[in-house]
Amino acid sequence: MEGAQRATQEAMTCAASLGLTARDAAVLHNSNKLTLRLRPCDVLARVAPAAYRGARFEVDVARRLAELGSPVAALISPEIFVRDGYVVTLWAYYEPVSPQAVPTADYADALARLHAGMREVDLPAPHVTDRVAEAHTLVADPARTPGLAGPDRAFLAGALDRLRGAVGRSGRPEQLLHGEPHPGNLLPTRTGPLFVDFETCCRGPVEFDLAHAPDGVADHYPGVDHRLLRDCRALALALVTAWRWDRDDQLPDGHRLGIEGLSELRSRWSGRSG
Repeated sequence: MEGAQRATQEAMTCAASLGLTARDAAVLHNSNKLTLRLRPCDVLARVAPAAYRGARFEVDVARRLAELGSPVAALISPEIFVRDGYVVTLWAYYEPVSPQAVPTADYADALARLHAGMREVDLPAPHVTDRVAEAHTLVADPARTPGLAGPDRAFLAGALDRLRGAVGRSGRPEQLLHGEPHPGNLLPTRTGPLFVDFETCCRGPVEFDLAHAPDGVADHYPGVDHRLLRDCRALALALVTAWRWDRDDQLPDGHRLGIEGLSELRSRWSGRSG
């Protein structure tokens, strides 16, 4: 995110307004949003441009899930701070307990408990196919995705269309989902794995969430439709690939990831059967 130094200062000011001591900050992640560890209060601050409209939804989802005992990171405050062109939210910081990946069985258990809590949360959220429509609009606009060559643009648009139909017509039960519960959004903590980052919540079958988890997690999750899971994995890849071609995408090395995404998607498509 541009203006990281000013954004960091605003996050520290927000923490101070709650009586927290924030003398310095370490950047944990910087792309479309800025994630900071504020010290010595040990608070995690997430900073987005003022145009971002998802902060209230994300905080409301996390607060309600925490009340239900779901495995989610805790909020420091439910307040949404809007200061000098930035939106700031404050969360508990969790010291990493192990460099090892969360075991697949524990990952599946945490995701199943998260889904159980999400079935109790009544908040409006877009359907997963709405997210596909947004990606399709992006891919169809050369002004927004100028780096996409014509054949790649046609292939990606066609893949999004076909996969949207396959997932949307699955007939499987649907519910509120995390949207992107990949390993980067699951923290291994002393109290067990905790999910973070609820801005991508949507509605759809649980297989869409499982598609973002490592291979093997679905083997420990009850009642999975593996054919639908295959389609959801391809759809998740197509969505991520589309975002990487956005001219405004700020993910480090995003162009390379967009090229690799197209290659992998073609490989998966050529290997499909049945």
